[in-house]
Amino acid sequence: MLPVIVAPMFLISTPQMVIESSKAGMIGTFPLLNARPASECAKWLKEVKSALPTEPWGVNFICHERENVRYAEDFALIQQYEPPIVITSLGNPAPVVEAVHAYGGKVYSDVIYVKHAKKAAAAGVDGLILVCAGAGGHGGQLNPFAFVSEVREFFDGIICLSGAISTGAHVAAAKLIGADYAYVGTRFMTAAESNSPEPLKDMLIESDIEDIVYTDAFSGVHANYLVPSIVANGLDPKNLQSKGKLDFSVMTDAKAWKDIWSAGQGVGSVKHKQTIAQIAQQLEREYKEALTKLTATV
Repeated sequence: MLPVIVAPMFLISTPQMVIESSKAGMIGTFPLLNARPASECAKWLKEVKSALPTEPWGVNFICHERENVRYAEDFALIQQYEPPIVITSLGNPAPVVEAVHAYGGKVYSDVIYVKHAKKAAAAGVDGLILVCAGAGGHGGQLNPFAFVSEVREFFDGIICLSGAISTGAHVAAAKLIGADYAYVGTRFMTAAESNSPEPLKDMLIESDIEDIVYTDAFSGVHANYLVPSIVANGLDPKNLQSKGKLDFSVMTDAKAWKDIWSAGQGVGSVKHKQTIAQIAQQLEREYKEALTKLTATV
């Protein structure tokens, strides 16, 4: 099994991505909010659970009860369909931990600061997703070497490392510094099974690290976005205004993410439109090559 979790990407991830990721020896995930309305989400969960009765897969749940208008509905769906892994974002994961542990599942919480990692660990999560500098979407600013080291001082659970991981060598490096899984998003955005529109796939292939800007202008929280998509919407990426506070409506109305596209700093490694299986084969080949080189030098 390749130690890769295919990250849940807002508006991009699909049930097909999850299923094909599992078939390729990885762990696939999708955000519950990608399926609208909640009745459609139930269909997605049923489809994935039927296709993967014993394999690990996961969903992303926004557990900020006061802000997520679908909190109650999605929480109920989690308890009904029992996804093996629930990835929490925002809010307190403690209620989710209690519910998911009750059916034998695991909870991973994504964090960008050590203080948040400590709070999530205290809440009893099974894993931490360390969202480091260069990650697509709402990425952090911490260096992965330092972040993993500090978290390992107080947490012995699963660590998933996120942030510009886009080759098999990167996956090997994540393992080498103490992570259990590489958390990979941007590399899979051009997959045939993804919900990425064709213009976005083309833009990803044409872009490199210089085409990524880190700003809080669109959601109130800093995230990495594709500069060409900002320009295409008539905005000057050098003169963006801070939104000033979290605007949760962009997570439910999807306006910003439909018009202004997000990607991580690893976008330069995206060269082709491929299937999930083809991407996995390439990552595995690169991963094994990196391990062989490492062994040869020791």
